[in-house]
Amino acid sequence: MMGESVADASGRSEQPQLKRVMGPGLLLLFVVGDILGTGVYALVGDVAGEVGGAAWLPFLVAFAIATITAFSYLELVTKYPQAAGAALYAHKAFGVHFVTFLVAFIVMCSGITSASTASRAFAANFYEGTGIETSKVGVALLALGFMAALAAINYRGVGESVKLNVVLTIIEITGLVVVVMVGFWAFTRGTDIDFSRVVAFETEDEKNAFLAVTAATSLAFFAMVGFEDSVNMAEETKDPIRTFPKILLSGLGIAGVVYVLISIVAVALVPVGVLEASDTPLVEVVKAGAPGLPIDAILPFITMFAVANTALINMLMASRLIYGMARQHVLPPVLGNVHPTRRSPWVAIIFTTAIAFGLIIYVSTAASSNAIAVLGGTTSLLLLTVFAMVNVAVLVLRRDVRREGGHFRTPTALPVIGFFASLYLVTPLSGRPAQQYIVAGGLVVIGILLFFLTQAINRQLGIRDGHITDPAHLGSGPD
Repeated sequence: MMGESVADASGRSEQPQLKRVMGPGLLLLFVVGDILGTGVYALVGDVAGEVGGAAWLPFLVAFAIATITAFSYLELVTKYPQAAGAALYAHKAFGVHFVTFLVAFIVMCSGITSASTASRAFAANFYEGTGIETSKVGVALLALGFMAALAAINYRGVGESVKLNVVLTIIEITGLVVVVMVGFWAFTRGTDIDFSRVVAFETEDEKNAFLAVTAATSLAFFAMVGFEDSVNMAEETKDPIRTFPKILLSGLGIAGVVYVLISIVAVALVPVGVLEASDTPLVEVVKAGAPGLPIDAILPFITMFAVANTALINMLMASRLIYGMARQHVLPPVLGNVHPTRRSPWVAIIFTTAIAFGLIIYVSTAASSNAIAVLGGTTSLLLLTVFAMVNVAVLVLRRDVRREGGHFRTPTALPVIGFFASLYLVTPLSGRPAQQYIVAGGLVVIGILLFFLTQAINRQLGIRDGHITDPAHLGSGPD
């Protein structure tokens, strides 16, 4: 999927045009597969823990806000049909190289926190599926091993990653169909079901219903982590101006319906306390809905494939963004090194894996509640920050009259609503736990330090204009 680097007369590495291989069907599977995954398999219980049985409501609100922001993305992606997504839009809208870098780094960090969340879910489901007794330390060690395995796959190069995504997406969807069918099976057979829980609000820490819903929505936004990834496929999509609007909105609609259905089935079959306490909430649902069937023994392994898909895509994206920023002279040049035989950005892979290791160790040892909830909430915090910026960028870029005509145009009110809704969910007013700000702040500080370190290195090397010159190539790298 990534092109091989060639050098121009000035010695600067240039990337060839990406091949447009994704038609509507493949793009739809990519969008749905990227949104479905760790969020629905691992976080349903944590969302229910915030609001009680009405866990479907935060997911519905999250998808509504994401759909509003999708209209902003659609205007931008059809106006500038290139890879790089939010970093490209920030660069064109504001023209401040530090801001462009920061947006790209935050997107990269959201991928790493998402993959770290997936690694924890992978480990929990492995122990659930095999029946091996373990501890908090055991889960953390397996999560670290899983992340190391992803690094090895990433190092070897994943040239057929889109096709692999199709296979893993089908497995993901199969698992979710199984859960929904178990729900219908239980409903028709008179299993112990409590539909009253589906509309019940049970909040902790004396939160009112509104604050509980916004806090849960902040966490539910983890489901949107694949949203930005799909926009980065613009250069590899056939006729993106015509294809992207209907496919992105269709993918969001399909994923939204699945999340709401799964949430309703989960809380109707399993008490909220049990869902919240479990790292494998959908396994608890299957056990309650079909106790005589061996499905609960299979679902943990399906979940492992599903979260592996999320983690692999996000670590690929993160390492390529780091590689691209190093090649643009906004990160230390060593991070742009490519292995001579594997042709993979091996230093960037080590760097992003090291950050993931640090996150897993931190949330496993810190005196916090649920490690998956902390990592998932941090991912949504980073993503919502990017969403707020994109909603501003779409309005700023309307002054670019050279690009007017022939592209999708969103009603002006939608970016305004999207900006204020995203900004509110970023702030502590939404009920977001402080630990998520600590993790996100630590990651941003790392990025800022690296940026200024690179400026010092550039001065030593005599590179006076080291900055992002072409954000469209930030995510490009060797296969």
